[in-house]
Amino acid sequence: MSLPVLVALVVFGIALSVAAVHFTGGTKTATLAGADQALSRFAEDFPDEVVSVVRLTADARSAFLDLGNGRTGIVHSIGDCFLTRIVTASDIVALDADDGGAILLKLADFTWKGGRFVFADRTDAKTVAVALGLDNPGLAREAA
Repeated sequence: MSLPVLVALVVFGIALSVAAVHFTGGTKTATLAGADQALSRFAEDFPDEVVSVVRLTADARSAFLDLGNGRTGIVHSIGDCFLTRIVTASDIVALDADDGGAILLKLADFTWKGGRFVFADRTDAKTVAVALGLDNPGLAREAA
């Protein structure tokens, strides 16, 4: 088989694969329908944890769950699945909050580094930031 024919077959195969993904809906980002879904998904991985409050981000891709004792549960969508974590101040590399209702969170976890989370309610953003340890003088607050 000649090189131009082989190249044409590879290009056609890649184009066909891309088209198949595109026409079947592509990659979908999971979103949380509400606090109950966030609680349910978190309970699958951490069935013994007691959650007092659930705060959803504005895009419904993340939820922060108050577990008490300086611990916060997180449910975050990655692709079409949800990742769950329990975070304490010792897991946080950097944390910052802005006046627009967003927090920047950088974690020491190599599997998920955190990100920027925007809340519809600025009070929720501030409450989550404080729960994560924003007012803790021992926590680095460099930009995430």
